[in-house]
Amino acid sequence: MAHIAVTGATGYIGGRLVPQLLKAGHTVRVLTRRAESLRDVPWRDDVEVLEGSLDELESAQALCQDVHVVYFLVHSMSGGRDFAATDKRCAEAVGQAAAESGVRSIVYLSGLHPEGQLSPHLQSRVEVGEILEASAVPTLTLQAGLVIGSGSASFEMIRHLTDVLPAMPSPQWVLNRVQPIAVRDALHYLAHAAELRLSESRRCDIGGPNVHTYAQLMKLYARSAGLREPAVIPLPVLTPWLAAQWVNLVTPIPRSLAIPLVQSLQHDCVVKERGIDELIPPPEDGLTDYETAVELALDKMSADRVETTWAGAHPLEVPSEPLPSDPDWAGRTVLMDQREASTTASPEAVFSVVEGIGGEKGYFSLSKAWRLRGVADKLVGGVGLGRGRRSKEVLQLGDAVDWWRVESLEPGRLLRLRAEMKMPGQAWLEFSVSPDGDGAVLAQRAIFFPSGLGGRAYWLALAPFHAVIFRKMVARLTAEAESRRRTGQGET
Repeated sequence: MAHIAVTGATGYIGGRLVPQLLKAGHTVRVLTRRAESLRDVPWRDDVEVLEGSLDELESAQALCQDVHVVYFLVHSMSGGRDFAATDKRCAEAVGQAAAESGVRSIVYLSGLHPEGQLSPHLQSRVEVGEILEASAVPTLTLQAGLVIGSGSASFEMIRHLTDVLPAMPSPQWVLNRVQPIAVRDALHYLAHAAELRLSESRRCDIGGPNVHTYAQLMKLYARSAGLREPAVIPLPVLTPWLAAQWVNLVTPIPRSLAIPLVQSLQHDCVVKERGIDELIPPPEDGLTDYETAVELALDKMSADRVETTWAGAHPLEVPSEPLPSDPDWAGRTVLMDQREASTTASPEAVFSVVEGIGGEKGYFSLSKAWRLRGVADKLVGGVGLGRGRRSKEVLQLGDAVDWWRVESLEPGRLLRLRAEMKMPGQAWLEFSVSPDGDGAVLAQRAIFFPSGLGGRAYWLALAPFHAVIFRKMVARLTAEAESRRRTGQGET
């Protein structure tokens, strides 16, 4: 097994590669500007963490000392106009430090690109590879196009554009050809690269099994996500700069990242040779096609598990899901209304009130509005409020509560209800109770995963009502618990 140093461990690929290397039995050292940024990742306690800046030689030397393989996975594309100069300094420092320390090999993830003039982003990727190769340390450069997984910038751009827009005025480059690769396959090649004994530097293209146009990628995404395929309308007048402003406007991807990303889409990005197969065989079950990669990124199998969307899934098993170190704009759109209230009532008293919600007791706020929404749901073929409850006082996992279903239940602490009404998205209502001195705190969340532009419009239209309903709900739930405390009900 090898001693490995990983740069870019807080990034999309690096954060998913580290646990793969650990699983293979390697020891791992990472370098980050702020160790705090790795606090919540699942593998934090299994690696050595150094704090420093990669463009400083001293930090690079500390990283490379006594290691066999260095992974260069940093890219400063979102760091402003000087990203190319920053990456050059980092590559020079790592190359020098690796050569001085006798590192066996460098593994570098670059971009898939054609010959000829390139965008600043892709040109920077090529220059970094040349600098690393010039270090005299054998360097394996893996050249990938779009990496498909929740959190990757390319996939998030496709996701958010397709989710929001039923029709897209687009530049001519939407007809360019691209060969995306699933994040699990990119990690397969990267992880196995640690085992190679290179005598000289190599450059290898990596990509999935199929070639598509960008327009096809958006339509295939819509199909996998259960959305109507968007009408993609190529416009010859939409320059890369204007297209980047459009991406920045309708997606959460920041402008500093959108501009270089869109500029890089001007080229066909397809695999020209499969020399990688001589070094690292493909995965045993074959390369993942784009549609499957999208479904893995959307995690359809666990779409009703709220935690998997904003908490880090274990990356050893599902590298396509978000990690705590991913940027804020990564992952599906989540809309929430969050409320909290303190009370002198005990946690048991508060939870007993929460557990009795719905049915004849209603929802402690604007009962007429709830009934009206139930009627509307019935009119469009939903279940409405007529199902009521199995028991007036207690719940079991899987119980129906009007148009809700009990999805998670931890007696005395947590109740999560999943909506089964007709709506353009998925919704949950969650209550959690925690002790607070002699009393308790009730945290209430209404959670919504919108589907397409209609889902966002739906949430926006209801936002004024939510502001009243959910504010009153949390206040009246705790008030009811305090009333029970005074009368001796609900206490143990």
